[in-house]
Parts: sequence; structure tokens; C-alpha cells
Amino acid sequence: MEFTDSYKQTGPCCFSPNSRFIAVAVDYRLVVRDTLSFKVVHLFSCLDKISYIEWALDSEYILCGLYKRPMIQAWSLTQPEWTCKIDDGPAGIAYARWSPDSRHILTTSDFQLRLTVWSLVNTACVHVQWPKHTSKGVSFTQDGKFAAVCTRKDCKDYVNLISCHTWEIMGVFAVDTLDLADIEWSPDDSSIVVWDSPLEYKVLIYSPDGRCLFKYQAYESGLGVKSVSWSPCGQFLAVGSYDQMLRVLNRLTWKTFAEFIHVSTVRGPSCTAIFKEVDEPLQLNMSELCLSDEFIQGNSEDSTEGHFRVRYEVTEMPVTLPFQKPLVDKPNPKQGIGLMLWSKDSQYICTRNDSMPTALWIWDIHHLELAAILVQKDPIRAAAWDPTCTRLTLCTGSPHLYMWTPAGAYCVNIPLSEFAITDLKWNSDGSCLLLKDKESFCCAAVPVLPESSDYSSDE
Repeated sequence: MEFTDSYKQTGPCCFSPNSRFIAVAVDYRLVVRDTLSFKVVHLFSCLDKISYIEWALDSEYILCGLYKRPMIQAWSLTQPEWTCKIDDGPAGIAYARWSPDSRHILTTSDFQLRLTVWSLVNTACVHVQWPKHTSKGVSFTQDGKFAAVCTRKDCKDYVNLISCHTWEIMGVFAVDTLDLADIEWSPDDSSIVVWDSPLEYKVLIYSPDGRCLFKYQAYESGLGVKSVSWSPCGQFLAVGSYDQMLRVLNRLTWKTFAEFIHVSTVRGPSCTAIFKEVDEPLQLNMSELCLSDEFIQGNSEDSTEGHFRVRYEVTEMPVTLPFQKPLVDKPNPKQGIGLMLWSKDSQYICTRNDSMPTALWIWDIHHLELAAILVQKDPIRAAAWDPTCTRLTLCTGSPHLYMWTPAGAYCVNIPLSEFAITDLKWNSDGSCLLLKDKESFCCAAVPVLPESSDYSSDE
């Protein structure tokens, strides 16, 4: 792997959908770099510090959220002289997102008073009253023709189906939730899933015309759903719960066909590979070096500390994973499936049980078994699947990048001083990986994964 130099950042960084550019927030400036040469191709100055960045799907426009002001500014890469500023007056702006056609911006006001659709073509705007959430509760179909917007009125949750062509409300139906948490269209646009807050275990599947196709409730007492995700192929719906279990539903029958439990002591199956991160001291052969006594005496203290590199060690079962008991006197306990990501081919899904934050579980959906567990020294900050093949990357706030493929796992040291990876993102073609530190970022050119997926642990 090859790494770029580190560059300053003070906020969000993201690739363009076409993978050609990378946008970086540096205080009030928006810096756009070319992904290949890393040269600055555009530099835009905003009116305040940038809190949020989002590319339009056509990669021609980019919006910056200046939530402290509050205001939205949009810029064009094809017409750098073109500018756009959105200010919703006393209502304020708490969040903004692009529409699928890349010519409209949807903003949510403070206190969820209204959702406004702003047109970049004719400056028209459309309002939807009482959106349920600020950043959640809005989902678009894959073809970009319709949007589902959750609203709440008179202590009741509703789903509004809106045409992304005319922005007219095509239909409204009530949903059977006490406090709707989020909504998501299925990948084939045939159904909509909504789920309730953690206080009520309820996952509901609706058709676009408002018919309830299925209601799923794994248990009644205790905290309920924590995460929900469709598989890319659209055949499976994964539900992560506070009871430390992952349940997978089949879209054809809406029945649960897999239940995976996250236990602190793993005893099987025997085919599961347990990779544990360990420190390995570097063995330096200094027998042929001639050093003076003064040099040896002056560096004796440093030499006692030693130099280490990290690697994965395959551990035999049974293995006991580090476990943190959640505090009962604080809200939002750190337990349950807080991280859940599908691989591109829908064969694997990785999960993190928040009460065991140093372990990443990788499940094989085709064989309905645990494929591997990655046990890190530090809590897992972020993970992401390669968008082109079965390769998983993760970071833990250390100067190392960790990768897993069905052939094995390996660690990569970042050749930058004082660089700790706190977040990572792939570009859309899987050729480049964005690595973020607290105040800087770099990119890594990732080699194409061989068809045999045969990687050695020292690459």
C-alpha cells in the first residue's frame, strides 16, 4: 500500500461519488483535491466554519452546512463562479441533504418545525410540516423517483410519500409505532421498513400504498432495536438488538432464518478464525555494529523501551473476549449491536457488540455461521467494506490499519509520525482509502484484491 502525506482538516472529509475528487473542510474553507494527483483543484471560502459536507450524486455540486450561523452554502465544480446560499430565517437549519436529482436541497429546521425542499433550478421551495427527526427519518428510492418522509402530528407517526419530480405529497399513512426511530426503503423499492425506539421492540414492513406487510417483535420486555440494515441484494433484513443478538429476516417470507448471539466466551464453531492483535518486538541484529561506550550509555534508557510492531495471532478456542458491564444508572447503555455492516455481495455481515467494543464479529450468511472474530487492543472506532470486493477495513484510534478477507487478516502500519486513525472511508471504485486523524488526513492507494483473496499478514 502507498500513502500520501498528511494534510490539515478541521471537520468532514469525503470522496465525490465518481471518485475523482475529495472535499475537505479546513475551518471556513472548502478544499477540493484531485484523488489521483492530490493537487488542489478548487478552493471555496464559506461565511463560517464548515460543520457538514455532502456531495451531490452527479459530483457537480457540493453543499456545506454552516450550522453555527445557521446557513447552507452550495458550490459548483463545473461553474466555480456560481454560488448558492440558503438561510431559513428564524426557523434555522439543523440539517441538510441532497435530493437524488442533484438539483434540490432538503433542509430540516430547528425543533423539527418543517422540512423544506429548495430548488437550484427555479429557486422554488416546498414545505413539509413536522418532520419526525433532524438527520434521520428521510429515505429515497434507489431510482430516485420517490422519498419517504416521517412526520409526527397529534402524538402519532406518519409516513409521507413524496414525488421527487413535482415534490407533491402522493400519499400519507399512519404507522403503528410509539416513537418511530428511522425508515429505509428496500433496495428493490418494493417495501419500506420502519422501526420503533429502543423502548418498544417493533420492526414494521409496509408497502408503498400503506399496507402493513409484516410486524416483527423478537421480545416484549427490555430495550429493543438498536440497528437495522437491508442487505445490498435486498433479500435479507438484519436487525441488531440490545439483547446482544443479530437476527436476519428473509424478505420473501419475512421469517427469521438466522439468530447470531454475541457471547463473551466463544467455544465454537471450530471453523471460526480468531485473530488477536498482539505486539511483537522487533529483533535487530547489531552484532556487527561498533558503538562507543558513550553512545551505549546515553541510549540505554531508550533501548529498554524497545520497538514493537503489531500483528494478528491466530488464537485457539475457547477464547474469552474483554467485556464491559453497562452502567445501569445512565441512559443509552453501551450494549447491543451498535455497528452492523453488509459486504458488497451480501455474503458477510460484520457486527460490534458495544459491551465488547474491542471485538469485531464477521458472520457468513450463506453458511449461517461465525466466520471470524477480530480482537483488537483498543475499542473499534470505525469499519468499512470495500465497495468492489470482500475486504473489510477497520481502525481503533491507533497508527495501524487493519484488514480482513476470507483468506485471513493483517495489520498495516501507517508511515506517518503521530498519525492515529479515528475514521476511514472508501471511494466508490475501491482504489483509495481515506484515513482521518483528529486534525489531519491522508489517503492510501489500495491494491486490487487478487481473485484468490490470498493475502499474507506482513503486507
